[in-house]
Amino acid sequence: MSFFQRMVYIVQTYSVSLLKGAGVTMAIAIICTALGCIIGLGVGIVQTIEPKKNSSPISKFFIKFFKTLLSIYVEFFRGTPMMLQAAFIFYGFSQLFGINLGMWKAAILIVSINTGAYMAETVRGGILSVDIGQTEGAKAIGMNHFQTMTSIILPQAFRLIMPQIGNNLIINIKDTCVLSIIGTVELFFTFKSISGALYTYFEAASVTLIIYFILTFSCSKIMRYFEKKMDGPANFDLATTDTLAYTSGMNLAHIATRERL
Repeated sequence: MSFFQRMVYIVQTYSVSLLKGAGVTMAIAIICTALGCIIGLGVGIVQTIEPKKNSSPISKFFIKFFKTLLSIYVEFFRGTPMMLQAAFIFYGFSQLFGINLGMWKAAILIVSINTGAYMAETVRGGILSVDIGQTEGAKAIGMNHFQTMTSIILPQAFRLIMPQIGNNLIINIKDTCVLSIIGTVELFFTFKSISGALYTYFEAASVTLIIYFILTFSCSKIMRYFEKKMDGPANFDLATTDTLAYTSGMNLAHIATRERL
């Protein structure tokens, strides 16, 4: 058989296994990206908290203490390979603490906390990119840090970090392959099983690469669609959509005409 005939044979014979592997890959990537965003959001908000000048020394100590702990978490999970993190959490927790995590729980935990570490820096950067005058204005009218974040800063920062959320989703689709080290039957694990059974490594790799590309390309297009939706229309015509603005505009035009006369 030729190269392409072997590829077709792999698709016909192992299509169910490949689809199941792709489904597991997408499920883990989507769930863990969502959980990672929640973790990163919480960590990023805490990292931007600055103690007030009149705060007690105890309050300042605890703020600095928690920020230091979160910084250690971010730097550790950003500075070590996810494959070793997976091995440490899945096998190490069992030996050190007697905690036997199932395959799904371990996979979701590993990818989520890894994504959360990256998203924490993304959220922090998005918050700091919003004009400082808006934070000062919120404080001037009596808003606390939580109210300022939820009502003023985060709605603007979310649009700024939206591309990075999509980027993390695509990265997670590809990086789930490291979970094969703990026996997660995702797409890469399926590829290893097929290539080991048929000794057709190049052909199996080619089919798997195409599937990965279809998944990442589709997600990229979907995320860009949502980004454009968040941008809203290119221009706004208040005179035709806002009755009050339309009426006010007519009155102002009438007054201006009378003054010219």
